[in-house]
Amino acid sequence: MILLQAQHVRKEFNAIPIFTDANLVVQDHDRIGLVGPNGVGKSTFIKTIIGEEEPTAGQISFANNLNWGYLAQDSGLDTTRTIYAEMLTAFTDLRKMATQIHELEQQMGADPHNENLLSTYDRLSHDFTEQNGYGYEAEIRTVLAGFKFGPDVYDKPIATLSGGEKSRLALAKLLLEKRQLLILDEPTNHLDIDTLTWLEGYLRNYPGALLLVSHDQYFLDKLTTQIVELRPTGTTRYTGNYSKYLGEREQRSELAWKAYEKQQEEIAKLEDYIQKNIVRASTTKMAQSRRKKLEKMVRLPKPTGPDKTIRFSFTQERSSGHDVLRVKDATVGYTADHPMSGPININVDKGDRTAIIGPNGIGKSTLLKSILGKIPFLAGTVLFGTGVVVGYYDQEQMILHPEKTVLNEVWDDHPTMAEKDIRAVLGSFLFRGDDVLKGVADLSGGEKARLSLVKLALDHDNFLILDEPTNHLDIESKEVLENALTDFAGTILFVSHDRYFINALANHTYVLSKDGSTHYLGNYDYYIAKKAEEDALASEQATPADAQPVAVEKTENQQDFEETKAAQRNQRKLTREVAALEAQIDQYSHEEAKLQESMADPAALTDYKKMQSLQEQLTALQNKRHQAEHDWENKLTELDDQTD
Repeated sequence: MILLQAQHVRKEFNAIPIFTDANLVVQDHDRIGLVGPNGVGKSTFIKTIIGEEEPTAGQISFANNLNWGYLAQDSGLDTTRTIYAEMLTAFTDLRKMATQIHELEQQMGADPHNENLLSTYDRLSHDFTEQNGYGYEAEIRTVLAGFKFGPDVYDKPIATLSGGEKSRLALAKLLLEKRQLLILDEPTNHLDIDTLTWLEGYLRNYPGALLLVSHDQYFLDKLTTQIVELRPTGTTRYTGNYSKYLGEREQRSELAWKAYEKQQEEIAKLEDYIQKNIVRASTTKMAQSRRKKLEKMVRLPKPTGPDKTIRFSFTQERSSGHDVLRVKDATVGYTADHPMSGPININVDKGDRTAIIGPNGIGKSTLLKSILGKIPFLAGTVLFGTGVVVGYYDQEQMILHPEKTVLNEVWDDHPTMAEKDIRAVLGSFLFRGDDVLKGVADLSGGEKARLSLVKLALDHDNFLILDEPTNHLDIESKEVLENALTDFAGTILFVSHDRYFINALANHTYVLSKDGSTHYLGNYDYYIAKKAEEDALASEQATPADAQPVAVEKTENQQDFEETKAAQRNQRKLTREVAALEAQIDQYSHEEAKLQESMADPAALTDYKKMQSLQEQLTALQNKRHQAEHDWENKLTELDDQTD
């Protein structure tokens, strides 16, 4: 079933086109990522779709009675309520139903044989149970916990929350509302890695369709089955997640260029023949025939490559020694009474690419500032190696001077460089023409990030310390930064919540917690795999001890012992059944995605019988998946009861 369709949408501001011929189809259970460079109009396209802005041309339609939700940039929350009270509003209908059921129970007590009352009560009770009426408060607690809102803040007024907290709470409420279609514009903003991981797991099992705008490639990789790329000339659809999109886009581009160049060669040959032979009596007919062929030829448009992106590299003037940084038994924080994390032990050697990760507020940025001497350690020592020259990227861009122009911000640091050379470097970071005369105070977050990278690249340091370097960068700029850092011959220590970036760059990962640092010899995915192994091993080691009866009590408690063993066998059986059902659900989802891809084929859209057959197959498959999900929920509940 098609939930949303945008056809040939065009959007202009002051008669200047932002994008033209944008098309989008969202069907049941789709997971679509909308991507494109900064400034191309992704958020504008979304706002046009939901009716906040009018399209200049084109049509947008939703399915009748579609229950869709949009994550607004302003939170859309009632700031007069508390956190928990606001979440309860997602279940207003259920709560009204509970009140009706209670009233019916009282009426039935006075008139127990009233068939109408009994019938209404049975119907409402069934609907209440089906809609998780007895479990919605547990669901609220689960979702709030996923977004790091514990019971201690349930009664906190929303008006007292920060902007980031309001954004998280708005997303939590939207998830609880269970819309048929969720439209999320940059939902990963303000989320730490733990929350991102939880959100991905939740959305993977979300029953409705998803339309996502995100700069988080890892998030898109985990969730999407389609990518729609928006460019000024329109949209292009790709099947698969973000990584598959990158590969297919490159292949399509190569094929388009080959076809274009082949046609250009043919055009050149025809034009050359016509020019040489049109005036000769013996060959004029052949020349005229070729001219007609040329006139009838459908010209292929010149392929458009990716939009302008930053181009740069990091180089070092001289190498450091082998030992670059040693942090020993360090504690970070602002007061001794409230340390953030410790003890922290970090070893960085020449050539290492070391990532520091951890939850928000654990002290990652504080650690970098303490290493640099900007904030004192509460305890511990730091030692830099021989010949180490540090370059620092500050996510807050505090090293920039708001009173200066872009040109002077760089030129004042390098007064011996010629202006044309400064402009050339700035141009490679997309500061061109009069852009270099803009005031630093007037720059956007992305522009300030690029300017900070200009300054860092010109310093030629051999040890780069980077605090959230991908913040404010679009996907293409992030990929350029990844490549530049990968090619850098020096050493890198960086804080990031961008898991795709960490995977591309890191060969060491340190995880910060309140208890200090833990070292993993690899990137983010390596850390996740090792953490899963550690958790599984800890669980295995705990199970025999927990299950083993005390020798003295064995005879007296033989029955309890046997019951425990039987429960363990049943628990293992349920675990296998849950895993099998999960695999079955994944297979059904994969087959659904393939069917939906077939339904989106232009040939199918014009073939009613084929479309009807595909729709019947899809409905049957969805019914199977829903049954498997129902069985999975029952088995999981049974398993949870066993483990409680």
